[in-house]
Amino acid sequence: MPGIDESRQFVPLKIAVLTVSDTREPADDKSGATLAERIRSAGHVLAERAIVKDEVEAIRGQVKTWIADKAIDVVITTGGTGFTGRDVTPEAVEPLFEKKMDGFSTLFLLVSERKIGTSAIQTRATAGVANSTYIFCLPGSPGACKDAWDEILAYQLDVRTRPCNFVEILPRLDEHLRRGKAKRTKA
Repeated sequence: MPGIDESRQFVPLKIAVLTVSDTREPADDKSGATLAERIRSAGHVLAERAIVKDEVEAIRGQVKTWIADKAIDVVITTGGTGFTGRDVTPEAVEPLFEKKMDGFSTLFLLVSERKIGTSAIQTRATAGVANSTYIFCLPGSPGACKDAWDEILAYQLDVRTRPCNFVEILPRLDEHLRRGKAKRTKA
């Protein structure tokens, strides 16, 4: 049966939060604050938090710094996933993905549609894996961040979630980099 297996011990992850905005400052960053509060309340560690402008190089640079840090398990961005000319988060982050997580985008769309109807089609939320780090790119509204965390990420970033979750496969994300060449044996 799907759900939380209370017999398993919770494993706190180190999660970095990046707000992408031309106008937000730490004092009025409601989406970043929403994510930070939920991360801490769930028992995870807020590893770092930053705000960058809606510029491809600024976004990509910050995400690259965090995925290079072996102490950070997850990066969550908020903002820049819409269709305006300044919305460039997917363009900045997706080239870093070794594997894209199409299922996240689909599930987020389903969750959003229940909340905001057909307006959900206006998101380009995306996710993937890069350098053994999970990356989730969420819209910039606090409501979207709340929905993504409460209905998807809180479960998938909890090792107790059954039948499966992202935490239990975290140590195996770099298998393709560690795998040596197959050796031939003589018959």
